[in-house]
Amino acid sequence: MQVDIQKQLLKQRNKHNKGVDILQQVQEVLAQDFAHETSIQNALADNTTNLEHNTLNLDLLETNRIFHIEDIKNICITYRLRFLESHLFKNDIPAEAIRKIKQMEKAHNTTLGGFKIMAPSKLFRLENYDDPLLFAPIGNGYYYLIHKWGKDLSVWRKWLMYPFRNLDTIIVSTVVAAILIALSFPESYYHPDYKTTQFIFLCFFWFKVIGFCLIFFGVSRGKNFNSAIWDSRYVNH
Repeated sequence: MQVDIQKQLLKQRNKHNKGVDILQQVQEVLAQDFAHETSIQNALADNTTNLEHNTLNLDLLETNRIFHIEDIKNICITYRLRFLESHLFKNDIPAEAIRKIKQMEKAHNTTLGGFKIMAPSKLFRLENYDDPLLFAPIGNGYYYLIHKWGKDLSVWRKWLMYPFRNLDTIIVSTVVAAILIALSFPESYYHPDYKTTQFIFLCFFWFKVIGFCLIFFGVSRGKNFNSAIWDSRYVNH
């Protein structure tokens, strides 16, 4: 003897939904869900809110998702990222991030706002005209990581962006680069009696050349140090 599972499902459903218009019920649930998603998308796109914290149940938060603004700042400076309001993000927020916001709002019985995103500059619509992380403020300089998407940053990005962290790192990088270039010259280039003096002058020469190129590139392109732009919404800052 075989059992028709579909019929059994219908019997089970009808026990609890006698006299209820199932289609209308589904439509109402979907409409509520759509309205909720729309309100979240509006909050992500809102450029007027200055919400500094959300009221959350601390017992429900995951400690490995809570970050202080100083930690966020240090990572942004290290990898040359920006930490800006979500309305400046020019790509679409993935559905998975929306779903996680909905889950948090339901679990904490609240409405979230004041969203911020950490990502490379190219992913923002900056004024003056590789991996976004969505945060919500929870007060006292702390932010809660809601969702991360996209591919991980290249392991080389940290070192490629090292010279641009601040004035000290660009000087150190220029000195190291000048020394390495000088060391690459063959022994035959140096006079036996003046090897040290020639090496020092060669290092100094390349230090000036590299320094001039970096300054020219930075000024002409309106570039600035990572420490100055990590939370700036301007292109040439």
